Amino acid sequence: MCRNITTLRGLEPPATPEEIEAAAAQFVRKVTGVASNAAAASREPCETAAAEIAAIVTRLLGELPARKQPPPSVPPLRRPEVQARLAARQSA
Repeated sequence: MCRNITTLRGLEPPATPEEIEAAAAQFVRKVTGVASNAAAASREPCETAAAEIAAIVTRLLGELPARKQPPPSVPPLRRPEVQARLAARQSA
């Protein structure tokens, strides 16, 4: 269902809170069909759900045993093109 959500378990260095929050928000957007620029009535419940999911994922990643191999893909927030786009957005 969420093919674009990258595996966070086993990353070196470990997944950051920002990466976990981004994955949680992407999951919520996918299952609800609500875009990130949604109206306030939809935004608040989605943000609450994403925060709860991020907390669950953080706890889960801490409880799972280490992976024998790192995940096959790099999380979006670690990709150079995404980092450049975010830096350009922040400087604008």
